Amino acid sequence: MDKKIENYLFLSWATALIATLGSLYFSEIKLYEPCVLCWYQRIFMYPMAILLGVAAARKDASIAIYSLILSGIGGLISIYHYSIQKVSLFAEQAPACGRVPCTGEYINWMGFVTIPFLALLAFIIIFVTSIIILKTSKEGK
Repeated sequence: MDKKIENYLFLSWATALIATLGSLYFSEIKLYEPCVLCWYQRIFMYPMAILLGVAAARKDASIAIYSLILSGIGGLISIYHYSIQKVSLFAEQAPACGRVPCTGEYINWMGFVTIPFLALLAFIIIFVTSIIILKTSKEGK
């Protein structure tokens, strides 16, 4: 396997792992209760930490199609969640989200970095690296 693909697999796995550990830190250490949309984002991120870890260890680039799909869907959820936090038009139309409102912002670093923004960043990194892995794998055949 191409060393470039191995590096991108590792980057994807490290991103998913950091995002997973970060979300667990916010909920278990800082005691920020996740809203419903946060749970949906976790549903798409957590499996990638395991799948990409196994793929990186086995040097198996075929996982990239699955990480592409999972990160794409998770990213769309993150975009929606971030939009209802930061765009008043979306916030006004946001449905009730359970005990914790999805419009709430536990963190707001530099005026724009919220938890859904961090999740979106991780999903984008994984999505882009998955595309690169798929392209590089096809070129190598």
